[in-house]
Amino acid sequence: MFFPVSNGDMTLICLDNGQTILIDINIRGAADDEDDETPNVASDLRERLKRDGQGRLYVDVFLLSHPDADHISGLRNHFHLGPPDEWSKDDDKIFIREMWSSPVVFRRASSNNTLCEDAKAWAKEARRRVKRFREDALDTGEGDRILIMGEDVDGKTDDILDIVVKLDETASVCNRIDTGVFEARLLGPLSAEGDEEEQKPEKNDSSVILRFALKGGGVSDRGRFLTGGDAGVAIWKRLWERHKDGHPDWLSYDILQTPHHCSWRSLSFDSWSDLGEDAKVDPDAREALSQTRKGAVIIASSKPIKKDDDNPPHERAKREYVDIVDGDDERFFCTDEYWADEDQALAFEIKASGIIRTIAKAAVLVAPALGIGATAAQARHHG
Repeated sequence: MFFPVSNGDMTLICLDNGQTILIDINIRGAADDEDDETPNVASDLRERLKRDGQGRLYVDVFLLSHPDADHISGLRNHFHLGPPDEWSKDDDKIFIREMWSSPVVFRRASSNNTLCEDAKAWAKEARRRVKRFREDALDTGEGDRILIMGEDVDGKTDDILDIVVKLDETASVCNRIDTGVFEARLLGPLSAEGDEEEQKPEKNDSSVILRFALKGGGVSDRGRFLTGGDAGVAIWKRLWERHKDGHPDWLSYDILQTPHHCSWRSLSFDSWSDLGEDAKVDPDAREALSQTRKGAVIIASSKPIKKDDDNPPHERAKREYVDIVDGDDERFFCTDEYWADEDQALAFEIKASGIIRTIAKAAVLVAPALGIGATAAQARHHG
């Protein structure tokens, strides 16, 4: 489920066992205003969640890709932070059973990489949960749990490795429950090249990058989803250089969420404003983002894409992504454009027969006959 949050990310995964993983939020103030036409994504999200035995609306996991405002806005207003026993029925905020967070991106904050108040609140809550783990280890309960995406610098996570997912390894447990319904491989953040202090890398390039393999209709690895926050061209280039010879399949997907809201700078080192159509796409970054499975679709979580000077989103980047999906513009979606046409968020359902796009109470196949994710062997079997 991709919510229409303009230039921002807000994605909900409902696993085959009913658990939920929320990736980023961008709940703008206007979205809370009943008199404003901005989509009320908070209300939409709440309608899709369940309540626990204590009456708390909850997500099993909340993953923050990186702490830019357009990925964390609305956290304090809509989610409970602090000890579980301080949750208030009157406030009725969403309860986060387990946080997934990278410590590296917060260490890269600087005068040029400032944190908004919601991001600071996330970092404070992450520290609280890590402290709770150091006190009680795996006995921590729901609302105190955290999974660390990648090792911290200078061995700072060496004593808590039970809750650390190392680079290139996988997570398959959601809120300490392992039922084989997903596997998420951690592909980023990558470590800095050279002297990190001299580089002062941007928060965007510290984004958590995960490739999910999701069970659907009882079939393991039925749908693959690649998401990478706002990672730029240098990161995607390095990922292809790292994995092209050994594990290119780690980047394969049925659904791709375009990095940085369909930004040109996730595909090219060249300045569009300086070079225009003469600007070149980096071939390695493009390869990293081109590992499609049969019938794959690409989602731009962004405002409507126009042929103008905006970036993101960028019309030339959209053309490149459409080319990646065989030139089929019906397999490229922009969340704000879709919402304007359908008056709803963009949803896909993973079934045993493939992946279907859900429209209100009806559902249509994105790819003919088999849907997304069909292998070549399956295609031959079905003629």
